[in-house]
Amino acid sequence: MADPKGFLTHEREHARTRPVEERVKDWNEVYQPGSLLPIITKQASRCMDCGIPFCHNGCPLGNLIPEWNDYAYREDWTAASERLHATNNFPEFTGRLCPAPCEAACVLGINQQPVTIKNVEVSIIDQAWDHGDVTPQPPERLSGKTVAVIGSGPAGLAAAQQLTRAGHTVAVYERADRIGGLLRYGIPEFKMEKRHINRRIEQMRAEGTKFRTEVEIGRDLDARKLRKRYDAVVIAAGATTSRDLPAPGRELNGIHFAMEYLPLANKVQEGDLTVAPISAEGKHVVVIGGGDTGADCVGTAHRQGALSVTQLEIMPRPGEERAAHQPWPTFPMLYKVTSAHEEGGERIYSVSTTHFEGDEDGNVQWLHLIEVEFKDGKLEQKPGTERKIPAQLVTLAMGFTGTDQKNGLVEQFGVELDERGNVARDADFATNVPGVFVAGDAGRGQSLIVWAIAEGRSAARGVDRFLTGASALPAPIKPTDRALTA
Repeated sequence: MADPKGFLTHEREHARTRPVEERVKDWNEVYQPGSLLPIITKQASRCMDCGIPFCHNGCPLGNLIPEWNDYAYREDWTAASERLHATNNFPEFTGRLCPAPCEAACVLGINQQPVTIKNVEVSIIDQAWDHGDVTPQPPERLSGKTVAVIGSGPAGLAAAQQLTRAGHTVAVYERADRIGGLLRYGIPEFKMEKRHINRRIEQMRAEGTKFRTEVEIGRDLDARKLRKRYDAVVIAAGATTSRDLPAPGRELNGIHFAMEYLPLANKVQEGDLTVAPISAEGKHVVVIGGGDTGADCVGTAHRQGALSVTQLEIMPRPGEERAAHQPWPTFPMLYKVTSAHEEGGERIYSVSTTHFEGDEDGNVQWLHLIEVEFKDGKLEQKPGTERKIPAQLVTLAMGFTGTDQKNGLVEQFGVELDERGNVARDADFATNVPGVFVAGDAGRGQSLIVWAIAEGRSAARGVDRFLTGASALPAPIKPTDRALTA
């Protein structure tokens, strides 16, 4: 235990963010550089090293949280990094992007504020990079087996790194022009600067992983040919089919999926574009969807100079305390104020879009909505609550419905789908096609980055066993696992 009295003598402290008026003028990460290190040893000391650490169960990766909290308290960053990497390939990603179900499961959280696990995690990995503790780990010998990984998001990258280190020759295929999947083009720069991805890619290249960009399996390369070329394949293509809103006026100009809008802003930051073709500058913006992707649209609109930003959510506003049906240590649905929400805008709950209204040129100008409420377990409209709000740019951030079935990948491989439209798999993450495996959102459905990495690691073990008959790679989860985050 780091400090037997730590949880009694220190209160929870977060990383400090830069002033709103400063950060909305740039695309750098919102946190004040260096604000964590002075407080992080105290925060790590709050960990009670519980006899049964429920944070392990709250984390899909099974992170060894009490162990690296102890090392962080002692400022032994090298040892802390080793324990952190024992279960997580990319803690700099999760430390910035994961909603931290581990903190919801922290035992201290029963009657106090939980340990700032996420802040400790990101402090450890940032120190590890600064101290040169993150180095390539090439395999001692090669197996002679080859593996193709389709998709370079967190699941694909985790699977690729594990399989490369196991001695297999791995090639990652990505349809975009850069590696990273939604980490690259879905997550705004202000949430995670892309330099964090770039240096991990360089580490993986040094270990032997090969990368093939601008190759879409199913369109540019037939999946059947890919299967013949490699001894095994991992499908980690994500769940990229956006949920649409078939309301009257949907065809108007200015209504876009979030994943049409966000990548263009990231391409500006990459230097590919001077100005985003879809921009919020000088417009009234409406974001439909109250989740993290919606918040990303809100923060992006602020930085592009929107006149106003309104975020709509069909569900009621969550409470600020745990509901009775979401007891500790489960992950509660709580009212959350992200950095994007701190920057301004309005959030409206319990409303549904009825239709869009445009001008004579076919451009959206107004969004008509109506209040809704639950009656007998069903959402019903409340008569007399109709109104309209200005909307010159609308982004649809209502989640995703499954993996892409239009590009030919599913059909050409001949993989079966489950009842939710995801690629079906068994306990080893294997599909019905011998040698073809699936990991991440493609098999699980839209989920968290921490689940993606956990699934990539587990699928790698399944592939390794398929290729060699045994595997020394860890398998932290099963495809049916839900831990404490369901």
